[in-house]
Amino acid sequence: MADHDYGPEMRASFETHPSIYHHWNLSFDGPVATLTMKVDEQHPMKSGYALKLNSYDFSVDVELADAINRLRFGHPEVRCLVVTSSFDRIFCAGANIYMLGASSHPFKVNFCKYTNETRISLEDYAHGSGVHTIAALNGTASGGGYELAIACEEILLVDDGNSAVSLPEVPLLGVLPGTGGLTRLVDKRKVRRDFADVFSTIAEGVKGKRAKQMRLVDDVLPKGTFMKDVMARAQARAAKSPAPASATGLDLCALPPVKTDTSFEWRHVTLTVDRATRVASIEMRGPGADEPIDPAAMLAKGNDLWALRAFRELDLALLELRMNEPLIGIVRVKTLGSAEAILRVDQALDANRASNWFVREVVLHMARVLRRFDATAKSFFTLAESGCAFVGCLLELSLAADRTYALEDGKVKFGVSGLNGGALPMSHGMSRLAVRFYGEPGADTRVLSEAGRVFDSVRANELGLVTFLLDDIDYDDEVRVAVEERASLSPDALTGMEASLRFAGPENCDSKIFGRLTAWQNWIFQRPNAVGEKGALTCYGKPQRPQFDYRRT
Repeated sequence: MADHDYGPEMRASFETHPSIYHHWNLSFDGPVATLTMKVDEQHPMKSGYALKLNSYDFSVDVELADAINRLRFGHPEVRCLVVTSSFDRIFCAGANIYMLGASSHPFKVNFCKYTNETRISLEDYAHGSGVHTIAALNGTASGGGYELAIACEEILLVDDGNSAVSLPEVPLLGVLPGTGGLTRLVDKRKVRRDFADVFSTIAEGVKGKRAKQMRLVDDVLPKGTFMKDVMARAQARAAKSPAPASATGLDLCALPPVKTDTSFEWRHVTLTVDRATRVASIEMRGPGADEPIDPAAMLAKGNDLWALRAFRELDLALLELRMNEPLIGIVRVKTLGSAEAILRVDQALDANRASNWFVREVVLHMARVLRRFDATAKSFFTLAESGCAFVGCLLELSLAADRTYALEDGKVKFGVSGLNGGALPMSHGMSRLAVRFYGEPGADTRVLSEAGRVFDSVRANELGLVTFLLDDIDYDDEVRVAVEERASLSPDALTGMEASLRFAGPENCDSKIFGRLTAWQNWIFQRPNAVGEKGALTCYGKPQRPQFDYRRT
């Protein structure tokens, strides 16, 4: 294969375990965990390039995402995480340029999006779970390596006269820092705009005390005692955030689906794809009536807890669609199950998420999966049919979708729970209900006043939760025509349109990153100045210099 357009013979995989990591090592010292980057250059996800200088590809980030998730669920005793490198004088050279140069455009953009979601999950570990995070830069952090560092709360740089931080994408590659580096510089670290401008155009980066003066790092520590000083700080940070009492962690299990050429069947989620029509379907099934609602019983059920397992399965389905099914453009979303059982689970999660660490992590995980749904470049149509239950946390799927088609049938169930009020926020911090009714002040409050009740599609339509309410005569034809029409439109235009419409309201750092990733990266990664025959990314590592079209557009 010439690039990373994965077919059945080469599909991205998302399941891993610390026992089989090639690129990271996870160790523990009481309340301090250390995640050490040790990229094995001979184990890229695909042959054709070596992962030199701790550069990374998709497989490295899959392991990182897995490690962060396992820390959250498996090690509640950890109150500080140190991210560092096992290599002398190099922390991380960033995304592997040869991998990017050989990749298709869809892969590059999806790779950047996944990498950024992993960085955001690291940030969520700090502000959601209360675990302090330190980037211990024992060497140069370049490009995506520095972006990993600025995803941590604190950055400590070794003062060895050589190590620097840099974002060299503009001068070296003719592209942008792909996981939000520019936005985090000025929005998160509050680097002065003129300093950020200088920094982002110096390929060699900034070292030592100057890096601290420009707020690019928080402190510079002497080489001789670097890791000793880092760990002392980490222990001090951990001591200020005591671990939950008597907390026993959970080792997350693998969730392999039953697969055919056109379907992926998990316990609670089924994904089917029709590549000929470019349409997929996701069906998500709700909990049983006996699902535990006591926090201790929830933890005892562990990997089989519905709220954890079902949303882990949904996450895998979304990643499968993104990375392995690039031609799928439209996803029909259905849910099945008991509305009352879903409300019962939601009420227990909402009541205990502030006081119980495990319940908190389950809800935070649900929220991260739903944000991945929001940021997925596919058209989502909710189909509310007989037996469907778009209730509570599953109502979020309908609120996240681009349209909801509901059958006028008493067997279609809708309902609202306390979780819909903001416990599962979008990337810019607003609830999906608030975004739905952004132009109707008070409408979201009126809907939330129905919390705990189950109602039919007619009432859902009255509350503004339905796009089209159709009788059984028109329903099938209306949905078929809508799907066929959507499939005929430009995928590029749809991606831009959907990303613009899904995030009504004020922006924050995360939403800016995703918006710019969708627009700027999609555009810049296709420009000849970057990927043309004489573009900077194409010429990287070769003797010829790039040639630019200097017209500003």
